[in-house]
Amino acid sequence: MEYNLAAPCHFGLESVVKFELQRIGAKDINATDGRVTFCGDEQMIAKANIRLATAERVRIILLECYAESFSELIESLDEIPWEDYIGRDEAFQVKGSSLDSTLSSVPRLQATIKKSAVLRLCEKYGMTSCPETGAMHQIEFTIRKNAISVYLDTSGEGLHKRGYRRNSNAAPIKETLASGIIDLARIRKAGTVIDPFCGSGTILIESVFKVCNIAPGLNRRFAAERWGMFHPEIWQKEREAAKSEINKEADFKAFGFDNDPECVELTLQNSKIAGIINRVTVKNEDIKHFKQTDGVVITNPPYGERLLEIREAEKLYRVMGERFAADRDHPAFIISPHEEFEKFFGKKAIKKRKLYNGMMKCFLYMYY
Repeated sequence: MEYNLAAPCHFGLESVVKFELQRIGAKDINATDGRVTFCGDEQMIAKANIRLATAERVRIILLECYAESFSELIESLDEIPWEDYIGRDEAFQVKGSSLDSTLSSVPRLQATIKKSAVLRLCEKYGMTSCPETGAMHQIEFTIRKNAISVYLDTSGEGLHKRGYRRNSNAAPIKETLASGIIDLARIRKAGTVIDPFCGSGTILIESVFKVCNIAPGLNRRFAAERWGMFHPEIWQKEREAAKSEINKEADFKAFGFDNDPECVELTLQNSKIAGIINRVTVKNEDIKHFKQTDGVVITNPPYGERLLEIREAEKLYRVMGERFAADRDHPAFIISPHEEFEKFFGKKAIKKRKLYNGMMKCFLYMYY
């Protein structure tokens, strides 16, 4: 069976997700703001969950329509073949959001979608109520200016949950965003990545995953694996295929530095859990002693939201400008929410790309 699918992502990374989907053989790929849609069967759903590094989730699109009233919405919901996705005993819950729409009550929307599913399932399975004792299905909806999308989430926990980061520092970069930046940096299979503010090691670990072709979802489970509609052997087959494609011979190393010894230890712990400790070297070192000799710098330096913290960050950017070569022979990719980063860093970026770290607007300053 072919499914219409959607992979939400950080704003600014749509092209990266599109390229990832092309690489794994998805069909009918289309990128819009914060979402990439595509088509595929159950094998593609398994492959996308296991292999996509920059998408946040993999969702089945159940409905896309326009409605200004609940009666219009109910009429459209009645067309969803819920029995194709949810088994007789399986559980399901509804969550979502509404923005700039006449259908603005989220609790009422949740209840309306839930009722539609219950009535259809009871009719199709010959029941008076749904037991909901089996595997959980998460139904999600978004309404923007009365344009409605209803999804079934196949991932469970977000795809950024790789399994290696059990602990983190105060302000870690999300794994999916880090992976997207690494893609934009176009690191090569032979070489070095350096993070002078390594924190919990996310950029270093994601760099090793990328270069060594380690599927980010290889060591975790997904919600759809527990559903009766899917076959466990397909997911196992995709895991085995991903394992067989790991490049163990890649000549690649990742170097991290941090002035906090706890962050150094944290990076080592997470690298060990990720299974790539042999490719990561970490040192307790302040940025004022850093010197870029070779390799690509990819980093998420500290920044603050309060005035004093911002002033401290600006001082830090000046030190970075003194210590980073940031030129053609010594590329650097730096993410920061500060719109005047270049002024304090002392060098104008070759390219600046707008990205969002959660709800925070940031810029990736690219020197190459």
